[in-house]
Amino acid sequence: MTKQKTVPELKAELAANERQLTQLRHKQQQLENRAAYYEKGDRRKRAHHLITRGAAIESVVSLTKVLTETEFYAFAEKAFALPEVKGLLMEAVNEHNRAEQKERC
Repeated sequence: MTKQKTVPELKAELAANERQLTQLRHKQQQLENRAAYYEKGDRRKRAHHLITRGAAIESVVSLTKVLTETEFYAFAEKAFALPEVKGLLMEAVNEHNRAEQKERC
């Protein structure tokens, strides 16, 4: 037979369980905060990447500064659809891939 616990024993057990519950909730909050931090970091990296690319385009082709966002997108679509530009981009990507392969070896 199991021994019945006294009121002080039950109160002590309740206090211990409440402490454990508080600790587990705190641990859960820490994990959620960590996940949010990493997700936020990824968004920041992407935003930084996009901003620096846009700034590079404006730096090289300063006339793009006067275009609206819609006009710029239309221009970019036309420019990157040109066979010459596609070829230059493919060359740049291939060169990047070759350099990356050399680094791995």
